[in-house]
Amino acid sequence: MDQLSYRTISANRQTVEKQWVVIDAADQILGRLSSQIVNILRGKNKTNFTPNVDCGDNVIVINAEKVKLTGKKMTEKVYTRHTGHPGGQRFATPRELMAKDGRKVVEMAIKGMLPKNRLGSKLYTNLFVYEGPEHPHQAQQPTTIEFN
Repeated sequence: MDQLSYRTISANRQTVEKQWVVIDAADQILGRLSSQIVNILRGKNKTNFTPNVDCGDNVIVINAEKVKLTGKKMTEKVYTRHTGHPGGQRFATPRELMAKDGRKVVEMAIKGMLPKNRLGSKLYTNLFVYEGPEHPHQAQQPTTIEFN
């Protein structure tokens, strides 16, 4: 054969190598940070990315309460949810959500960018968000990733 032949590599559950990654969310813009985290969760930053397989890494996000929103989004953006009962529509701003739980805004932004299927639910379990700078995953020896 006179030419090179390359085969497409499809990952599966047995061949995927998952790693642990720490990301510091302090002074990062929420949307930009979330989209980069989703790429790592899905495994799009790897050479053997396969769309129907969980080939991403486990992501630990620290300092989630220090994330930034641009413009007036902190007070004017509205998150809507429903309790399931008549008249049960509830509204909240990011400031109100962060006052209750500093992780919620980051978790909701990332979950909204994941696929809406069983794979997306599985990928969401690989995300660990913490308010402060400490996390209980030191035994996994995570590597730190810096975003600009």
